[in-house]
Amino acid sequence: MHAAKEKVKDAASTAKEKLREGTAEAHEKTGKATATNKQEKELAKETSKAEKAHAKADLHQEKAEHQADSATHHAGGHHVPLTGPHHHYPGETPLGTADPIYPASGLNPNTKNLL
Repeated sequence: MHAAKEKVKDAASTAKEKLREGTAEAHEKTGKATATNKQEKELAKETSKAEKAHAKADLHQEKAEHQADSATHHAGGHHVPLTGPHHHYPGETPLGTADPIYPASGLNPNTKNLL
């Protein structure tokens, strides 16, 4: 369960990073379009490169935080099993077939019935 949550959070962080990279590219294009000389164009390119690098660094930081959160939750020992003999009633086996020890009526033949 925690792994699934971690994957969803990672996917959201990746989407956010892609959005920030797209924004950086748009800023680069507008910076180059409005530049009047070669130095301004180079500055727009370098700024875009720095913004993309910052977005990637943030992505890696967020993924590390997600992994740490998942590890702390998993280490807590609050594991809930999804299968097993939980909440079964007399007369019912895990596969749903009749149990020979307890008849289908649900009454235990070895105890006194108080009905």
